[in-house]
Formats: sequence, C-alpha cells, structure tokens
Amino acid sequence: MPIKLPSFRPRRDAYPPDLWTKCPSCGEMLFNKQLDKVLRVCPSCGHHFRLSAEARIGMLVDPGSFAERDAGLESEDSLGFVDQKSYPDRIAAAQLATGMRDAAVWGTGTVDGRPVVICVMDFGFMGGSMGAVVGEKVTRAAEHALLARAPLFVVSASGGARMQEGTFSLMQLAKTVGALERLRAAGVPFLSLLSDPTTGGVFASFAVLGDINIAEPNALIGFAGARVSAGTIAQELPPGFQRSEFLFQHGYLDRVVHRSDLRAEISILLRYLVAGPAPIPVERVEGDPLGLPSFRPLSFLSNLAERVLPTEAEMAGATNGHDAPSAADAPPARPTPTGSTPARPTRAQAAPPLAPEPESKPVVAEPEPEPAVTEPDPAALEPEVAVAPESAVAAEADVPPETDPVPEPARSDRAAEETSRG
Repeated sequence: MPIKLPSFRPRRDAYPPDLWTKCPSCGEMLFNKQLDKVLRVCPSCGHHFRLSAEARIGMLVDPGSFAERDAGLESEDSLGFVDQKSYPDRIAAAQLATGMRDAAVWGTGTVDGRPVVICVMDFGFMGGSMGAVVGEKVTRAAEHALLARAPLFVVSASGGARMQEGTFSLMQLAKTVGALERLRAAGVPFLSLLSDPTTGGVFASFAVLGDINIAEPNALIGFAGARVSAGTIAQELPPGFQRSEFLFQHGYLDRVVHRSDLRAEISILLRYLVAGPAPIPVERVEGDPLGLPSFRPLSFLSNLAERVLPTEAEMAGATNGHDAPSAADAPPARPTPTGSTPARPTRAQAAPPLAPEPESKPVVAEPEPEPAVTEPDPAALEPEVAVAPESAVAAEADVPPETDPVPEPARSDRAAEETSRG
C-alpha cells in the first residue's frame, strides 16, 4: 500500500489588498486597521495617504452634523466620447469602486458648533477630475454659503479638468470663479484646503482663491507636471518644486498643517473670521418696558446699601460719630435766678454761625520822604578849649617849681587853698 506524504502548501508572497498597505516614502508595511486609527498617516515617516470624501468629512465636521445636498447629480455623455472605454462605462466603474455619484460631495455641517458649508473632492473617482457635475456642486455650495451667510470650506484633490467632457469641463473654471467672486464681495469667508494632489484646472480656478489657503505636508500642488514645466522653461527645477513646503516658503500658501491638527486649525480660523452667535432674546415681563428679568442682583444690592449706609448729609452733621440732637429734642433750660451768672450754653444749644469777615484789601505802604540834608556849621565842628581864670594863671606863675614831687593828696589840698584865697 503506498504511503501518502503530507502535502505542504507553497508560501504565498501576495497579501490581501485590504489587509496591509506599503508606505511609498519609507517602504514599511502598515496594517490598514491601525492606519485608519491614525487618520491614514504613516507613524514612521509621517507620509499622508489620500483620503476618501467620506473619511475627510468625518474627520472635519462634528459627528452627525453633515447633511448632503444634490446627491443625485450625475454626468452625461454629451460628446459621445470613446477612448479605450466609453465614457459611461468609466463613470459606472468609478461609481462601483467608490460608491459615489461623482468626484465631489457638498453639504452643510458644523465645526465645533459653528455652521459651515463644505465641499469635498475624492481623488479615487476618476482622479478627482472636474466635469460639469463637480463644477456645478462647487458653484451651488458657494451660492448656498452666500444665502446663509455661512463660511465656505472646499477640500481639493484633483488631477484637473475632465477631458471626456471637453469644453464643458473648461467652462467650470469661469463658473466657479464667478460664484466665489460674488461670495468675496459679500464678505463671506472662504477657506481652501489643498490636499495631494491639486493640479490642472482645479488649481487654476477655485482651489487657490481662498481667503486662507491651507495645505497638507508634502502635497503635490501645481498647474502642470514637473517634467512639462522643466521642458517649457528649459531649466532644471529646484528640489521640492510643486510641494506644499516649497510653496509655503515662497508665500503661495498661508499654512501647512498636519492632518491631526487640521480640525483644530479650522476651528480657530472660523472663530477669527466669523462673528459669534447672537444672544438669546429675553422674554419681556409685563410692566417692564426694557424686558429685564424680574430679579436684578445689582439693583437689589444698591437698594440695600442705600438703606443701611448713612447718606452724605447725615455724615456731615454727625459729631464724634453720633448725630447731634435737634432743638426740639433738647431738655428745657432751667430759669436763672436774679443777680446770678447765666449758665453756659450746652452742646445742644449751638452758637449761631459767625458772620463771614469782610475780605481785607492788602495795604500798600507809602514810601517815607527822604530827610533834608543840611550842611554843618564850620564853627560847630571846631573843638572847644577850656579857658582857666586869670587869677589861677597868675598864681601858677608866682609859685616856684618844686623839685620834690608832692604827693597827690597834698597837691589837691594846696590847689583848694589857693582857690579859696583867690
């Protein structure tokens, strides 16, 4: 009996397409469920994968607030265009792959409670190309934002105009720009988010006309491809050409925001650009023409303070912290006996106020007259000379000179005797 050996299945190198995703920047294999939790941003290198319109709307607006408008619009094959496939077959294949009617979705929603009109493009539907339906949805979104006075927010992800519709697709450039110009003239804000990629006719029309232009990191943004641009100018392009960081450094973009911070950034911009909600009207109470509430805390406290605290007049008439009693409240004065000194007035008997003194004018002193200067008599200036009597002179002449000094007392006695003799 032959022996059956177990058969081993060959190792498969292929993986299900909906299980893993390879990062084009760093080459790491990423699990799709984990990648969806981080908003499809590579945790290793930060590469931003492309998002569908449904995922983009769920990331930006408040949960359950989005209401789609004009969901039944579909493109028609007006030119009967046929390349490898007919145009209707391409439309059917794209609808089956994405579950959308066309490459754009617009509606109304809220961002942190603030109403907004949003239009999102999906690159998965025929490369996000702009045909008659995409241009019509962008235009209707702008017109609704004008009527509702709500800010318009457009997320672009497109390869340009749809060649299967020919001139009809090129007409959308003028139609969308005209609607945005009316929106700008009315003063309604318009925010534009440029994701990877935003090129061609979409870049040349409404994508870069926002009041504030925002882009995701390393997004491809430009009109024509780098190879076409380099061949046209016959020059080598600088590194990073047509990337969001390059355009931001040269002033073409206002902000480059990471996807995880995008919602908070839009909320801050809407807070600056849009006024706050109007205050809720208060129901008027009967008998109150101003419509104020029945209980007014400020009025209650003011009335209480007026009743408790003294007024300025009472504080001015107070003495030593106590109010002065009036004349009616004062006790009657006792009669003063005859011949006795009248009693002093009490505090209650206040003295009458003194009359104000008349203002005295300043007295100006008159200058004194200068005394008259008289010349002195020359005779009065000569010194007076005492003249002795002649008898005394004669007596002095008869007296002989004395050799010995006479004492002072004897000399005085002698002079007295001579005087008496004479």
